Amino acid sequence: MTAYLITGARIVGGEVADLLIDGGEIVAVGTNLSKPEDTRTIAADGLIALPGLVDLHTHLREPGREDAETVFSGTRAAAKGGFTAVFAMANTDPVADTAGVVEQVWRLGRDAGYADVYPIGAVTVGRKGTQLAELGAMADSAARVRVFSDDGDCVWDAALMRRALEYVKAFDGVIAQHAQEPRLTQGAQMNEGALSGVLGLTGWPSVAEEAIIARDILLNAHVGSKLHVCHLSTKGSVEIVRAAKRRGLEVTAEVTPHHLLLTEDLAASYNPVYKVNPPLRTKADVEAVREGLADGTIDIVATDHAPHPVEDKDCEWSAAAFGMTGLETALSVVQHAMVDTKLLSWADVADRMSYRPAAIGQAPDHGRPLEAGAPANVVLYDPRVQQTVVPDASVSLSRNTPFEGMTLPGKVVAAFLRGTPTVLDGELTR
Repeated sequence: MTAYLITGARIVGGEVADLLIDGGEIVAVGTNLSKPEDTRTIAADGLIALPGLVDLHTHLREPGREDAETVFSGTRAAAKGGFTAVFAMANTDPVADTAGVVEQVWRLGRDAGYADVYPIGAVTVGRKGTQLAELGAMADSAARVRVFSDDGDCVWDAALMRRALEYVKAFDGVIAQHAQEPRLTQGAQMNEGALSGVLGLTGWPSVAEEAIIARDILLNAHVGSKLHVCHLSTKGSVEIVRAAKRRGLEVTAEVTPHHLLLTEDLAASYNPVYKVNPPLRTKADVEAVREGLADGTIDIVATDHAPHPVEDKDCEWSAAAFGMTGLETALSVVQHAMVDTKLLSWADVADRMSYRPAAIGQAPDHGRPLEAGAPANVVLYDPRVQQTVVPDASVSLSRNTPFEGMTLPGKVVAAFLRGTPTVLDGELTR
C-alpha cells in the first residue's frame, strides 16, 4: 500500500497542516513530518481536508433495479462526492428484509471497494406494513444491520411501530421512519398550497409528515428506544423535533440537500425531475430546515440519492417516479446553501456529514476526527472552484439530477478509503 503525504491542507477548514497516510491509517498530522521512502506527495494548498463523508440514506437499487443503479455504480458516485460510507435503503427487489439479502448487498459493497456499504433492513416483511421483518437475524448477520426502515413507505400502524421500536432495543438499533401519513397523501403529487391548486396537481400537506413525526416521538418516549426521522422537509417538522430534543428524547433527524436549496416553484415547469418524496416545499420551509440544521435540531444531511432510468422520468408528471440523484452534488449544495451563507462552518459540515451520521448508523471506522491513529478515510475538497452540473458527466447510471445547469461551488479533489485512493485529481482512480 502506497503511503501518501498530504501537504498544506486546511484541517476541517481550520489550521493548515500535513497529513501522513500509511498502512490504512492517518499516521501523523502536523508540519515537517518524516515520511517513508516512495511516499507520494499531494499538494493540498487551499484545499479543505474533511473526514470521509457518510450518507445515512442512499438508494443503490440492487438487487432488482440494476437498470437504475448498482452497488458498484452507486458507490463510484459516492466516492466522487466525497463519501466513504453509504447506508443502502431496503426498497430493493427482493426487499432487504432477510439476513440473506442484506449480506448480499454488504458483500457487493466490499467487492466494489469505493465506499463501505451498510445495508438498512426493512422494518416489515416486504415493506408492506403488516408484519415485522427478521430484525434480529439481520442484526446478527455478517452485515451487522443496526438501522431499519421501510423508506418509500411509512410504518403507518402505531402498534407495529411501537413493537419495532421495542424490538431493536435488544441490539441498540434504530428505526428510521419515512414520515408520510398515507391517507392524507393519496394521489399526492407536490406540496399542498396555492401553487398546487393553480397547477392542478394533487397536494401533499405538511401535516401528513408532521403528524407521523409527532406520533412516533410520543411512541419513542414511551418505549425509550432510538428514532430517526428521514428527509424532514417542513417548518412544522423542525419545530416538533426541536421540542422533542428540548425534552431530552432520543430522536435524530436528517434533511436532504435538495430540501435545503430547492422550492415548490420548480414544479410549475411540470418537469418530473423535480418530483420527489417528500415534495419540494415553500421558501419558508427551506429557511426553517436550514435554521434547524444550523442549530443542531436536524442532526445530519443525507442525500436520499434516488436514481431512476430515463423512461421513469421522461414522461408526464403524474406518471413519473419520485426521486432525485444527489451523491455527487451533496457537498457542493451544502457549501452553497449553508457554508457560503455563514450558517455552518466547515467543522460543522464535518459534524453533520461525517461524525453524526456515522454515530447514528454505528459505523465505527467512519466519522472519526483527522488525527493520528484514525482510519485514513479522508476527503480533499476545493471550495474555490465553480462547476456547472451536467447530468451526462455523472458516474451514476441515472441522470435525474434536479441541479442540471446550475453552477455550484466546490469540487472533491481526492478521496481515500482506509488509505486507498478512490479519487485523485478529481477523477476516480479506476
